[in-house]
Amino acid sequence: MFDQKTIEMLLIGIKDTLYMTIVSTFFGYVLGLPFGIVLNVTRKKGLHPNRVIYGIGDFVCNIVRSIPFLILLILLIPFTRFVVGKSYGSTATIVPLVICSAPYIARVVESSLNEVDEGVIEAAKAMGAGTWQIIFKVLLVEARVSLFTGAVITTGLLLGYSAMSGTVGGGGLGDIAVRYGYYRWQADIMIVTVVLLIIIFQVIQNVGMHFSTRIDHRKK
Repeated sequence: MFDQKTIEMLLIGIKDTLYMTIVSTFFGYVLGLPFGIVLNVTRKKGLHPNRVIYGIGDFVCNIVRSIPFLILLILLIPFTRFVVGKSYGSTATIVPLVICSAPYIARVVESSLNEVDEGVIEAAKAMGAGTWQIIFKVLLVEARVSLFTGAVITTGLLLGYSAMSGTVGGGGLGDIAVRYGYYRWQADIMIVTVVLLIIIFQVIQNVGMHFSTRIDHRKK
């Protein structure tokens, strides 16, 4: 049985893990959502095709996404220290999580918007809708289920990345698993942290998919 100190440590680990995951997902979408919209609008069959802008955005997405998260985490240590004043802990981990997730989110958003029926877009154009009206009242509305599902998947991905950051003092359950489960060979704590991560992941995925189904008008 775990003592009170260990239980408190695990509760703090859960809080820090949720903090990193939720905050990084939010700021990831602050950057990734407009980025994905730009990619969709400037693609070959977009509202305003622009090979240069799309090419630059596509290149940035591919470069960042091709770097493994742990390597990116280490590469961004100077930048993280500049932004938050330190390179360890849960708050510091949010910086690389956001930078890592933004290009991924942009691709998810671009893919979701690409699925919108071109006939709906053409109908909006025929009724005199401008670019911004088509983006906010047609593309984002029609793709809302796919966008929401993508957000749920992204949140689960960032949960895993937040745990991975524990190898370099990132905080949360991952840090506990590394410090106690790996360095001190306390298998019981390692198992508990893994179980807690699985439970959190399942809750996020199941709740998210439930609401995704609720907002899907096609199933009503």
